[in-house]
Amino acid sequence: MNKNIAQTLADTFNRRSFLTKASIGLGSLALGSLLPRTIFSNPAPASPLLAPNRAPKAKRIVYLCQSGGPSQLELFDYKPFLDKMHGKDLPDSVRKGQRLTGMSAQQSALPLVRSPYQFAQHGQSGAWVSELMPYTSHVADEVCFIKSMFTEQINHDPALTFFQTGNQLAGRPSIGSWISYGLGSANENLPAFIVLVSKNAPQDQPLYARLWGNGFLPSKHQGVQFRSGADPVLYLNNPNGYSTADRRSMLDALNDLNQAQEEIYGDPDVANRIAQYEMAFRMQTSVPEVNDLSDEPDWVFDLYGPEARNPGTFAANCLMARRLLERDVKFVQLYHQGWDQHGDLPKGLSRQCKATDQPSAALVQDLKQRGLLDDTIVIWGGEFGRTNYSQGKLTKDNYGRDHHPRCFTIWMAGGGVKPGITYGETDEFGYNIAHNPVHVHDFQATLLHLMGIDHEKLTFEFQGRRFRLTDVEGKVVKGILA
Repeated sequence: MNKNIAQTLADTFNRRSFLTKASIGLGSLALGSLLPRTIFSNPAPASPLLAPNRAPKAKRIVYLCQSGGPSQLELFDYKPFLDKMHGKDLPDSVRKGQRLTGMSAQQSALPLVRSPYQFAQHGQSGAWVSELMPYTSHVADEVCFIKSMFTEQINHDPALTFFQTGNQLAGRPSIGSWISYGLGSANENLPAFIVLVSKNAPQDQPLYARLWGNGFLPSKHQGVQFRSGADPVLYLNNPNGYSTADRRSMLDALNDLNQAQEEIYGDPDVANRIAQYEMAFRMQTSVPEVNDLSDEPDWVFDLYGPEARNPGTFAANCLMARRLLERDVKFVQLYHQGWDQHGDLPKGLSRQCKATDQPSAALVQDLKQRGLLDDTIVIWGGEFGRTNYSQGKLTKDNYGRDHHPRCFTIWMAGGGVKPGITYGETDEFGYNIAHNPVHVHDFQATLLHLMGIDHEKLTFEFQGRRFRLTDVEGKVVKGILA
């Protein structure tokens, strides 16, 4: 430490602070003499738990978020009754006065629409999957389909924010940030929480960085977005003419200043700032290594599909997700937009399925063949589903579907999730839940449970209140646990 910094510390080190710091230091020395020396060989993660509350079923999560609300009625929730009711108005006895969006609330009629796509049962589980998802049908016995998801949010932004943060209002920590805060990182050279966004998906609904933000948690738990191209992480590379040794020297000097500030002011954010600088320095080596796909054989690219060689596509991001999971990144979040088919649904939905079906199934297969699926949770789903009636005019060849939060389908695989089952059921109209409803907070509580965390114990005090991902709700869905 240089003389100026040392003098500043001396000037501010009065009798009271000396006694306080000295007493703490003596206690630390005494404790250290009692503990085995090996306990200090690997620093523990900065975590409120330090260890899970219970034995975890999973070590990591990959969340394939399909932003916009995929239509469950065309993909997974087979409703042959709608064939008979096609074109007829949705009965009031089924709707039960439930809220509609402003986009269809003024329609004079709500004509029911059958799916034009063929469904078939697949695998030993006999799961119903549409012809739009041929690759997903091949992994049906690895998957748990939850057909009874529901939420209170009927519009995209609050619904997606609710799924990702546990609250419809912006500003809360995301799921990945909570996982990072609760369990720390198993790889000191990569962030615990990494985000990938498809570059070629339709931009029908915006995505905001706050969806993977840390909220009121320490900033080191924020999701780090990896982009396609020469600079996967912005501002990570050294400027021209600036060497690694220069960066190391600069960081050493900056750390001296930050440590001095921490000593003087006791600012808890300083330690987080230092940790982020050091992580960025290590990532200068680790990110190019994980981003180099030259060691991937051709059969792997073929497994993920023709777009897997095109960086930034959903297929390429699924492959990148597997490489990150192999390196023990705790939470990998993929976002793929374009599922908001209010009109021209047959064309738009087919395009989306073509882009996502093969890579999603390939990720499950790839993780399994590498022995990673047993302790990795794979999630596929959007923020809500679609209505069983047509938004706007229903024609012979075209229709759209509005937002429907009352029931929709997601699927999960691996990591302690019971494979080859369908959980929950909707009514014959596909409008209401008939059995085993699963709320968004239940889904979040179950994810934390599988990671070994009691969702009621993972809390953070902010502005005088203890917050948690599931707020004051949520129960573990035991019926989907292996």
